[in-house]
Amino acid sequence: MGKKKTAKSTPAMPESYSRFTDFDIHLFKTGKHFKLYEKLGSHPTQFEGIKGTYFAVWAPNAKSVSVIGNFNYWDKSSNKLYPRWDESGIWEGFIAGVQQGEAYKYAIQSGRGVWLEKADPFAAYAETPPRTASITWQTDFKWTDKKWMQSRKKQAQSPKPYSVYEVHLGSWRRVPDDSNRSLTYRELAIQLVEYVKEMGFTHVEFLPVMEHPFFGSWGYQVTGYYAPSSRYGSPDDFMFLVDSLHHAGIGVILDWVPSHFPGDEHGLFLFDGTHLYEHADPRKGFHPDWKSYIFNYGRNEVRSFLISNAMYWLDRFHVDGLRVDAVASMLYLDYSRKEGEWVPNQYGGRENIEAINFLKEFNEAVYAEFPDIVTIAEESTAWPGVSKPTYLGGLGFGQKWMMGWMHDTLKYFKEDPIHRSWHHNEITFSIMYAFTENFMLPLSHDEVVHGKGSLIGRMPGDDWRKFANLRLLFSYMFTHPGTKLLFMGGEFGQYAEWNHDQSLHWHLLEYPLHSGVQLLLKDLNRLYKQEPALFKYPFDARGFEWVDYADRQNSVIVYLRKADEKKETLLVVCNFTPEVRHDYRIGVPYRGRWKEFFNSDNQKYGGSGVLNTGIMATSPVKCHGRDYSVSVTLPPLGITLLKLEKEELEFDIDS
Repeated sequence: MGKKKTAKSTPAMPESYSRFTDFDIHLFKTGKHFKLYEKLGSHPTQFEGIKGTYFAVWAPNAKSVSVIGNFNYWDKSSNKLYPRWDESGIWEGFIAGVQQGEAYKYAIQSGRGVWLEKADPFAAYAETPPRTASITWQTDFKWTDKKWMQSRKKQAQSPKPYSVYEVHLGSWRRVPDDSNRSLTYRELAIQLVEYVKEMGFTHVEFLPVMEHPFFGSWGYQVTGYYAPSSRYGSPDDFMFLVDSLHHAGIGVILDWVPSHFPGDEHGLFLFDGTHLYEHADPRKGFHPDWKSYIFNYGRNEVRSFLISNAMYWLDRFHVDGLRVDAVASMLYLDYSRKEGEWVPNQYGGRENIEAINFLKEFNEAVYAEFPDIVTIAEESTAWPGVSKPTYLGGLGFGQKWMMGWMHDTLKYFKEDPIHRSWHHNEITFSIMYAFTENFMLPLSHDEVVHGKGSLIGRMPGDDWRKFANLRLLFSYMFTHPGTKLLFMGGEFGQYAEWNHDQSLHWHLLEYPLHSGVQLLLKDLNRLYKQEPALFKYPFDARGFEWVDYADRQNSVIVYLRKADEKKETLLVVCNFTPEVRHDYRIGVPYRGRWKEFFNSDNQKYGGSGVLNTGIMATSPVKCHGRDYSVSVTLPPLGITLLKLEKEELEFDIDS
């Protein structure tokens, strides 16, 4: 990418020039340096009036380190770096003439004399795969999202809806021509932003944008932790996408993978010829599920690398949250391992104490610096206190994926309605533990891959019943306590399983059943934002109350969602069978006039139109342990939401 000319290192690395202070080195060695991206890596700069680039890399066991690139014909003898005098293991140097956009790698001679060519772990930009070099880069992007950032800070402690649209950037929408190429960051800044805003989601969550060599890993096998994938543009282009989302009032969450990394030759594995970033013992350092390598969380410098990386995305890219992948695999030493394939901790247990301490420190550090962001754990076990503060013994995450809800709910919906009465506990059990963590309800990419099929494909019956079930699933999800996440394509009922090499099947929106589901999602997002009862207490039992969880025979559940005012209370009635139930009596907490304001069976969504029109006045008929009740018609495979239109006191005579 650069001019083919020979650049020269300075004769020595003057101490006065180094970007590192003694305090930086102390923090690095003790694992407390959380802004290493300001120090390590490549930094275009000037030295004694000469333009060039400063390079710094951690390779403590190397015999020699050089920078190679087009600028020196990839000659490892031309531009050697110098080891620091403080035994930090950092090599550094200034190379005159190397400017923005130059491809480079580190040529590292291991202790055994073997030469390795490694990409820069701190590179801000990388060549587009299958090429693997790093690129010198210094952004000049001018952020214009000040209003968003100020509002985010001001509203940090206020209850707010979290409705997350999970997106794989490479396959959300592709250019409809023979190239079948993915959209660029700047194209997404128009098309994706407009779509998410129209749909009403509050946030997008991107599958990992960090550079990864294998597209089929969806970004979960990261080699360039500090570089947005060049498949879609430059780091500045990605900043433009984030900036555009913020202008549209949409938050940005990134998937982050501190649990493992691949063994590609140019990556972190055996970086200086030794197990630098990973454990040397394969019982602790090799991941059997993903054939990848596990970070050594007990090494101070590795913790600094990872926590600095989290800070980097929050700081430099203004992202609003990090969803941490595969937390369960980090917490347990025996995760996916048989007896004899793992090493117990110092107390003889299966808990990975080093990883636990790392996760706590990560959350403490990022929340101290950015108290208005959110960290979310993908954690699938019953580990206690994942989303509790560390000072209360928790891991310190802001939210946790509610995997139990997802598994039980999808299992229940897969059942033919005629059998659902035998599985009633699967749809009611989640409330037993719904308030033990700050839960997010995920219908994620993991549920539409590896032969699982699509969400609509899981639903039983003919097309009408499938779509009615899907509308019911989404409506139930939005009225259940917790925040929400939906993977792209689910919002319009894509039939096919997700394929990362293709665009979503947008042509399906030409058909009423598919466009009806999409309209339903728009309305659910609107209701979610408008009704305090749906978001005021997402993690607190004060926001939920059962009316009836025991009507197993009819496969009906009824519950209240509550805020602070009576008038904000919502009555939610779910009918999980295709039978229309007339005159279904429900006990209500307040005497007065109730009105239906949402029904998933509405014809505009593709339903049959079994609605409750007009006002439903309460009767002094005791039901569900309450003094007053209303008679409701339950739509088939549908959900109806009622709200108190007017409260009546005992002496009211007008009914």
